[in-house]
Amino acid sequence: MAKSRNNLLGVGGQRKKLSRADQQGNGPARNADRKAAADQKQELVRKMRERAEGVSAPEELQENQA
Repeated sequence: MAKSRNNLLGVGGQRKKLSRADQQGNGPARNADRKAAADQKQELVRKMRERAEGVSAPEELQENQA
């Protein structure tokens, strides 16, 4: 006789109780993380633009001198 596989009560561990805001993805920690990530991205884009300008500026000087 085959074993019964439809009795899965308790399998899969326990889930953390979420507030209504967390269930909808509007929790306070989520907003703070999103803001921190956006700030980090802005800083990275700014640095990349500065580097790009720094690299292109010497090329322009060389072209003007030639």
